[in-house]
Amino acid sequence: MPLNNAEIRRYDSNVLRLPKDKREIYNAQVDRLIKALRSKIREQHKITIERVVKAGSFAKHTILRKSSDNPVDVDVVFYISGKSVSQETYKSLSDLIHAALIEMYPNKAVDDFVIQRKAATVTFKGTGLDVDIVPVIANPNKEGYGWQFDRVDGSKVETCAPCQIKFVADRKKEDADFRTLVRLAKRWRNYTECTLKSFAIELIMAHVLEVNGKEGSLEERFRAFLLYIAQSQLKEVIKFPENTGVIPAFDDAVVILDPVCNANNVASRITEAERKEIVALAKSSWETAYLASVDDDFDVWKELFGKNFSVEDAA
Repeated sequence: MPLNNAEIRRYDSNVLRLPKDKREIYNAQVDRLIKALRSKIREQHKITIERVVKAGSFAKHTILRKSSDNPVDVDVVFYISGKSVSQETYKSLSDLIHAALIEMYPNKAVDDFVIQRKAATVTFKGTGLDVDIVPVIANPNKEGYGWQFDRVDGSKVETCAPCQIKFVADRKKEDADFRTLVRLAKRWRNYTECTLKSFAIELIMAHVLEVNGKEGSLEERFRAFLLYIAQSQLKEVIKFPENTGVIPAFDDAVVILDPVCNANNVASRITEAERKEIVALAKSSWETAYLASVDDDFDVWKELFGKNFSVEDAA
C-alpha cells in the first residue's frame, strides 16, 4: 500500500515541522534583536525604519526544523525611508546595518551570538539560529513594497515581504496540506542535494496546486510535484493570478515569476546545466517514489528522505 495521509502528516509533525516551543524561542530572540537594532539605527544614523517584517520560510511556516543538514534562519526585513533607491547600494545598506550591530556589541562575538559580516547576519550560538537583516528601501506609494538589493550582483528589484507571506497563506486556505507538501519537497531537496531554492519550491508547489487542484493523496501529490518538474523540464514560464499586467521576456534557463513582482525571476540563477540536473533528479526521484508505493517498500522512501524517515507516532 502507498503511504497514507495520516502517515505523511505524522512524519511532517514529528520530523519536519518546526515545533511550537522552538518557534516561540526563535521569535523571542528575533524580537529582542529587532527592538535593539531599530533603536540603535534611529539613534546613531538618524534613519527612519518604517516597519520591520519577519519574512522567508519562517514567516510562511514552511521552514524545516533544525537538523544536522538543515540550519534554521529567519529573514528580517527593515523598511528604510528617506533613502534614494538610485543612490544606495547593497553594500551601503548592509554596511549601515553592520555598523549599527557593531556599535551595539563592540566585541562582535558575545555569549549569545556572533555577528557575521556577510549579509549582516547574526548567529545565536545557543540555538544555532541565523538571522539575516535585509534592508529594503520603502516605496512611499505602495504599502508593503520596497526595493531590495541583490547581495551578489548589486541589482535591485521590487519586493513585498507581507505579500509573499500572504501568497503562501492564501494557498494554505485553499489547501490545508499545502505547507506539509512544501516541507516534504524541501526535505527531498536537502537529502538529494537538489539545487532548487526554498522560494522556488514553494512556487512550483503552488503552480502544481493551481494546475492539478488538491485532489488525491499527499503521496500522489508529492509525486505530482516531481512529475511536473520531470515532464515540463522547467521550460514553462511559471506565473500566478497575482502576476497581473505586463510580463517581460526572460532569457534565463528557468523562469518562475515572483508573484509580487513580474520583473523578478526567482529562478534566474539556475543555469542550463543545473536545470538539466534538477529535471533528471526529479525524474529519478519520481521513479523511486512510484516503486516504493507500488511495491509497498518503506525502505525505498529513505532513498528520498533519508534514514530518519519515519511515519510512526512520536515516542
